[in-house]
Amino acid sequence: MQCTKQSPHQVQLLATSQKHDQVIILDFDSQYSQLIARRIREMGVYCQLLPATIDPQKIIRAQPKGIILSGGPQSVTDSNALKIPQIVFELNCPLLGICYGMQALIHQLGGTIGSTHAAEFGHATISYEKDSTLFNAIDTSSSQLNVWMSHNDHVTQLPHGFRGIAHTDRCTYAAIEDPERNYYGIQFHAEVTNTEHGADMLNNFVRIICGAQATWQPSNIIEECITSIQQQVGNERVILALSGGVDSSVVAALLHRAIGNQLHCIFVDTGLLRHDEQRAITILKEQLGINVSCIDASHQFLTALQGITDPEAKRKIIGHEFIAVFEQQAPLFADAQWLAQGTIYPDIIESASEHKTIKSHHNVGGLPAHMNLKLLEPIKTLFKDEVRKLGVALGLPAKTVYRHPFPGPGLGVRILGEIKQEYIEALRQADAIYMDELHAHNLYSKVAQAFAVFLPIKSVGVKGDVRHYGYVITLRAVTTTDFMTADWAHLPYDFLTHVANRIVNEIPVISRVTYDITSKPPATIEWE
Repeated sequence: MQCTKQSPHQVQLLATSQKHDQVIILDFDSQYSQLIARRIREMGVYCQLLPATIDPQKIIRAQPKGIILSGGPQSVTDSNALKIPQIVFELNCPLLGICYGMQALIHQLGGTIGSTHAAEFGHATISYEKDSTLFNAIDTSSSQLNVWMSHNDHVTQLPHGFRGIAHTDRCTYAAIEDPERNYYGIQFHAEVTNTEHGADMLNNFVRIICGAQATWQPSNIIEECITSIQQQVGNERVILALSGGVDSSVVAALLHRAIGNQLHCIFVDTGLLRHDEQRAITILKEQLGINVSCIDASHQFLTALQGITDPEAKRKIIGHEFIAVFEQQAPLFADAQWLAQGTIYPDIIESASEHKTIKSHHNVGGLPAHMNLKLLEPIKTLFKDEVRKLGVALGLPAKTVYRHPFPGPGLGVRILGEIKQEYIEALRQADAIYMDELHAHNLYSKVAQAFAVFLPIKSVGVKGDVRHYGYVITLRAVTTTDFMTADWAHLPYDFLTHVANRIVNEIPVISRVTYDITSKPPATIEWE
């Protein structure tokens, strides 16, 4: 069996999830659907994100306490517009429509949707009815809230049973309810941080209206993951490609607790790792007793990358070489039946989407069919913050659990253009200085991600009273809660000055340091 990704359309609901109250989000291709799921999981309530086109039987089997209908880019009046499955109305559970979801709810129940003259994008102010359960315990003196709108169409006439519970200057029905049927709708996005008390509104729907209990906690997740792993694997052996990052480290600790010596981890040194990367692997071996083989394949990777400048080509080569290393090391795990990966929930959703590009390097999902390994993804239902909580509960060191994200191709996509050994060494040293100082100044945990980038361009400087012609290092740091959008981190000038001085003074080939102040969007967080 070839190890390949499965989409949510193919993934069966976890049996263990039936032990928890759960809420389902039907995704109408919204860019914010994952945020809705995260907000609900943060309440301690299990939540699944499913495509609006999913088999209705899967919705029935999930036995949801409530269903949320996401936003989406379409107009409900389009001939090919996604529709709410009929089964949703037959389950008699609470519904919350958000943006497109609200419009679809009203449209399919006999209301009327208007055209674009009331379009609103960005910040808006709603006036709301305090007696609605959706706004329970949200107390503002003016009965107004700042929210985040993103819509062209709008509701012009409500079906029987509904009433308006919020409006803006341009939108008559910014929020609606039919309390008898427990149907609710909001034209704005409560899941984004730009909406005041948005989390409170979602909590009111999930905890009060749906009555869902908060049982989705790390201790429960670990126990259920272990049971699921043991049932899947039995007495068979598992191999894990260990990167030293958060996801694979948590999977290693989880599998070790579940199946012990049946697990064999393989750590591949690509030559593109951060400074002292193997220390994290040593911790896993010595503190947790996990079986790890370390393979130095740096020469193999760097040879294959010679002369390559295109970012996507670099990613594909790195992915191909990972496969080659596993084939070369096949005797180490000749008796293994499973390949474990640190796939998390956002990976599955992105891999299943027709509108997003999968990064070529993601995991080792392309192992050759003749290796005959079954795929084991024990944390594929979890978000990154949940994975970190699991890591803490499993006893992983804080430095491992709370490390900033590191791309699969490593420093290969933080060196612009061709990768050379000289560039790697300079970047690795600059990045280490940056990380050391972030920790020393208590700033590391205050940014979501920070790293250095090597620019293969030269600029004139002066070192030791003589002209110096050296390369450029750019420092990047961002703040974000979800990595879907991010702002550049406003690090203190004195700190940046200190880091820049260290880099220029301690790395002979560097003559200049810059700081990236571009937010996402329009930029991405990584440079390649």
